[in-house]
Amino acid sequence: MSARALLLFTLALLAVLVLLSFIVPPRQWSTGEQGAPPLPVVAGGPPIELPRRVWVDTDAACGHALDADADDCFALLVLLRAAEIDIIGISAVAGNAPAAAAAQIARDLIAQVAPAPQVYHGPAARIALQAALAEGPLVIVALGPLTNIAASLRERPDLRHNVARLVAVMGRRPGHLFHPSEGSGTGILFGHGPVFRDFNFEKDRAAGHEIVAMHLPLTLVPYEVARGLRLTAADLARLETAGGAAAWVARRAHGWLRFWVTVVGLDGFYPFDALAAAYAIEPALFDCADAGVWIARDARRGGTRFGSEALLVGLDSERAEEPLASSSAYYCVRMSPEMHDWLMARLIDR
Repeated sequence: MSARALLLFTLALLAVLVLLSFIVPPRQWSTGEQGAPPLPVVAGGPPIELPRRVWVDTDAACGHALDADADDCFALLVLLRAAEIDIIGISAVAGNAPAAAAAQIARDLIAQVAPAPQVYHGPAARIALQAALAEGPLVIVALGPLTNIAASLRERPDLRHNVARLVAVMGRRPGHLFHPSEGSGTGILFGHGPVFRDFNFEKDRAAGHEIVAMHLPLTLVPYEVARGLRLTAADLARLETAGGAAAWVARRAHGWLRFWVTVVGLDGFYPFDALAAAYAIEPALFDCADAGVWIARDARRGGTRFGSEALLVGLDSERAEEPLASSSAYYCVRMSPEMHDWLMARLIDR
C-alpha cells in the first residue's frame, strides 16, 4: 500500500470512529454525574448573611445578535426589582458582547424599570467599583468574565477585605462536560447536541487565576445547578403578556430560545446568570458545599499535559498536586423546587 493510500485509509478510519462515538448514548459521556466523590452539600446553605450593598458586573448581550445569550438581562431585571438589596453600581465587561455594547444594553434595560445606578465600562468601571468598595462591604455579582474585578482589586489590594462575597457564574467538577442535551435532547448528531465551555472563566483565565489567588469569599453558581431549570416559550409568552421590562427582556430572548430548541434539542434554555442573581438576593434557595477550588488542567479530561487550565471544584483528595492557584468556595449544586415560580414572579414583579 502506498503512503498516500495508507494516509487516506487512516483518515477514513478515524472519520468512522468519530461518527461511531456519536452513536454512544449521551448519558455515557463524561457529564460529571458519575464517578465524582460527593461533596458535603448543605441544604439551604452553608448559612450566610450578605450585606444589602450589591455591585453587578455584566456582559449583557440580549438583542446584540439574533442568537445572543440573553440570561444576563434576566439576571439584571431580577436584581433591579429586588427590594432586599441596594444596587450600588453596574459595570460592563467584554464577554458575550463587547463591553461598550453590554453597557448600552444594561442602560436600555434600566430605562424600562426605574432610575438606577450608573453603568460603567472601561477604566471608569474599575474606578467606580473601587470607590464603592472604599465605602464599605459589598457583594459583587459577576455575570461575565472576571476582568473588571481582578483589575480593580489588583490596583487596590487594600480594598479586598470589603468584598463581602463574590458570586460568580463559573466552575465545574473534575471531568464534568457542559453537555446540555445529556441524553434527553433531540439536537444534532443523535441527540448529542453541542458541548459548551465554562465561558466566563475561559474568556479571561488570567483574571480567574488572580481572583482565586486572592482568597476572596467566593460562591460559584455553575452550570451544574443551572441545568435544573429551563425557561421555555410558554415562560417568554407569559413575560410578554406582563408587559413593561419583562416583555422587553422576553422579546430579546427569542433567538436564544430558538438556538436551544433547534441546536441543543431542548424545549428551553438554562437561565445561568439569573440564578446567580437569585443567590445574591436569597442564598437559602440553594444547596451548596464548602469545597476546594483550584486552577489546573483537568486530569480527567485529557490528562495534565494537554488541554487548557480550568477552574475546578472538589474535595482536597481531588485537588491537583501543583495547581496554578487554589482556595475555597461555596459551590451550589441544587436549587429550591420553587425556583421557577420564584424567578418568574421576580421578573414580572408580582
